[in-house]
Amino acid sequence: MFPDRSRFRHRQPLAAKGGFPRKVDVGAKQPKIILSGMRPTGRLHWGNYTGALANWVSLQDDYTCHFMVADWHVLTTALDKTPEIRANTREMFLDWLGAGLDPERSVLFVQSEIKEHAELYLILAMLVSMGRLERNPTFKEQIRDLNLQGEISYGHLGYPVLQAADILVYRAHAVPVGEDQLPHLELTREMARRFNFHFPAAAQEVFPEPDGLVTTFARFPGTDGRRMSKSLGNTIEISASPEEIREKIKPAFTDPARLRRSDPGNPEICAVYTWYRKFLPDEAELTAHECRNALRGCVQCKARLAEGAVAHFAPLRERRAAYEADPRRLRAIMAEGCERARAVARTTMDLVHEAMGIG
Repeated sequence: MFPDRSRFRHRQPLAAKGGFPRKVDVGAKQPKIILSGMRPTGRLHWGNYTGALANWVSLQDDYTCHFMVADWHVLTTALDKTPEIRANTREMFLDWLGAGLDPERSVLFVQSEIKEHAELYLILAMLVSMGRLERNPTFKEQIRDLNLQGEISYGHLGYPVLQAADILVYRAHAVPVGEDQLPHLELTREMARRFNFHFPAAAQEVFPEPDGLVTTFARFPGTDGRRMSKSLGNTIEISASPEEIREKIKPAFTDPARLRRSDPGNPEICAVYTWYRKFLPDEAELTAHECRNALRGCVQCKARLAEGAVAHFAPLRERRAAYEADPRRLRAIMAEGCERARAVARTTMDLVHEAMGIG
């Protein structure tokens, strides 16, 4: 079951002096245009699904959505992975379509096919200082985590500017993001303000300042209890077969203090319980009660969870297999999505050229 919109926290525009937006009533008037993207690094897993993809599917009901395969962004930290990008892009489209993204309602496209992203990136790069980019907390974390001291490329440093171009070229009003992406989004908002200030348009401002929509499942546990990540080898793919799901769940992390079946457990620190809340929400409360009171063992708990997850992803696997069996249809969907995105981006760049008096 896909999540309802009550699980989103809508973030308002930031004040001119900075600071993250406050939460507002989700019943308030919502933005109309959304842009979000994923880097094509292989088949998607449960963390991608709960943190972004399932939310994207539900957003289609209320927003004009643009969803992007961010292939240029792979180059910032994984230049050696370029031979894999084309195949991974295809896999990503299959996962998206299987999960329920509708190419009739949403624009599904590949970043590198829309050259207007690169032009706007160049223009926005003139409006930001090196110091501002270096102060980005997400950038600092990447440098530390990837041990890149002295090995930082200009493209990596300018990653948030390209991300800003991705968003602003569709004049998006909102961006579904994780908490760790909020600093990048604030830079996007700054870029919009600076462009609008330097190049005031005759009628309305060229760029709106996009807000952030943050999901409560932004960080999803892997089979070892840490955040689900390909680099940690703790993932379960959303296209996994029933047999693969059952085998992955068997050794999954539970309460390490619960050594015997008769010991009471703590579901709050158990990855399996988090999965229950997502895939078997109607049974989550009972599961937690029986765990705390030693009324159900971990083996039984995992077995029930596995069957719930198999059922949850069955429609996705079926839709994905249907698209995979029809490569001509898949190529047509990709081409049409890119053309629709290109038309929007060209219109935006016409506004940019007019405001700047160039082009």
